[in-house]
Amino acid sequence: MEKTTVVGVDIGGTKIACGLVTLGDGAPAVDLVEKVPTDAKRGGEHVLATVIEQVRAAIDRSSVPPSGVGISSAGVVNPRTGDITFANDLMPGWGGTALAAEVTRATGLACRVLNDVHAHALGEARWGGGRDAESCLVVAVGTGIGGAFVERGHIMLGAHDEAGHIGHVCCPAAAGVPCSCGATGHLEPVAAGPGIIEEYVRRGGDERKPDGSPMDGAEIDRRAAAGDEAAIAAERRAGLALGEVLGSMVNMLDPTCVILSGSVAQCGPAWSDAMREGFLGQAMPPVQSTPIVEGELGGMAPIIGAAENFVTSGYAGI
Repeated sequence: MEKTTVVGVDIGGTKIACGLVTLGDGAPAVDLVEKVPTDAKRGGEHVLATVIEQVRAAIDRSSVPPSGVGISSAGVVNPRTGDITFANDLMPGWGGTALAAEVTRATGLACRVLNDVHAHALGEARWGGGRDAESCLVVAVGTGIGGAFVERGHIMLGAHDEAGHIGHVCCPAAAGVPCSCGATGHLEPVAAGPGIIEEYVRRGGDERKPDGSPMDGAEIDRRAAAGDEAAIAAERRAGLALGEVLGSMVNMLDPTCVILSGSVAQCGPAWSDAMREGFLGQAMPPVQSTPIVEGELGGMAPIIGAAENFVTSGYAGI
């Protein structure tokens, strides 16, 4: 594969990361990554202007003319047009943005756009934990829970470009628990980071750390490792719920492997043992040996996936 340099951009609710991604033989090289605040509350036009500014700066930093721009963005994306078709209240005014067309108009470079979780999954599937797998289910567990199924380098998008919302599937542990999407009983409110914190406090744990700052998942994980029963129970509840859903998803999709990434996926044995217990409790015998592995690309996965998408257009509306 001939080396190609692409401007890679990852647009999230809190920050925009932009760098130069060189793809070719061997692992991708990601250089000169700059991060700036999204300031999403200032509206979609402000976010678009910031993205264009960062892309232009990356072009100026590049020692070779980039072939184009690959973008990973929060919100629902039509990857065929590069439009943002929907975004929630965390990104007001972002829905309806003709992102690819505006970036091309401003820079003269071709541009392709993927949803951020889809881009993350494509990066991990092609260059990270799934690079030797024919298919993989990629699940990112942090403040929220997102996922995607990738087979032979193609992302399953679905009829509305929204496939992979594993955080919004029904979960027994979440019966009656409200979800941010308006439904009840979904995985995300019990298995994502905020759910672990809420459960810890409900069980009598501290709302704040000793320094007075709000309690966070990393502190709860440290306390679980030290034997704090409330911390252990909170992590176990979350891990078991995620594992049960993963088992159900593997029954349906039968991937070569499952890739877990995100801050919650770094939790210790209280969480990971429960996750595997939940998985084995739901997975049918033929798929119980499906490997569950850690992601390898960390925060660079969406940028690498966005660049990969530009080069290969690795999506399929199935």
